[in-house]
Amino acid sequence: MNYLIRPTRDDDIDRLFEVRAATRDNAIATARLAELGITPESDRSALQMGEMHSWVGLCDEKVVAFCSVADRSGEVLVLAVQAGFEGRGLGRALLDTAVQHLRDVAGCERIWLMAAADITLRSHGFYRALGWRPSGRRDKHGDEELLLAAG
Repeated sequence: MNYLIRPTRDDDIDRLFEVRAATRDNAIATARLAELGITPESDRSALQMGEMHSWVGLCDEKVVAFCSVADRSGEVLVLAVQAGFEGRGLGRALLDTAVQHLRDVAGCERIWLMAAADITLRSHGFYRALGWRPSGRRDKHGDEELLLAAG
């Protein structure tokens, strides 16, 4: 698969929400994200204020995946790959880009994310295979915090 990774632009934001709702595992509809306070407007604002950085993965010039991070906290906020585009290295490439940014640009020593603890989900094995390890902390939804080993 030929793909391109580039920083997220303002005109990509609406498409990010479409991708998030079209993932194979753990899809979240735009309405549900809005209930959580995550909207296209809040993402635009966070990007413009530098509170969040984000990259998109394009295939044939269409956004099919993205990854967003919070520089201040070192959190990988979301990694989403549209159903049908998994298993081709795009998610890993986006995550590598995000982690490099958190380490080299934001200066984060602690890089983390929250992920479903369900071992039947693809993300469970994906993150562990890339060196992410559970910290033992879980949120109110039962998601577990994963930390990336230094290196």
